[in-house]
Amino acid sequence: MELTGACWRKSRRSGSNDQCVEVANLGGVVGVRDSKDPAGPVLTFPAYSWRVFLAAPPR
Repeated sequence: MELTGACWRKSRRSGSNDQCVEVANLGGVVGVRDSKDPAGPVLTFPAYSWRVFLAAPPR
């Protein structure tokens, strides 16, 4: 999967502390990474699964 040029943004569900994740729309797939390690690993999820995750009530 090509990640070069991905437009990463801080997730709205990230807290105001240093525990942040960044997300990027990668064309039908959503990438998620640790904001403190942008060169580190990226988790990818189908866009539909990501929408279901976001619709779930916070715990």
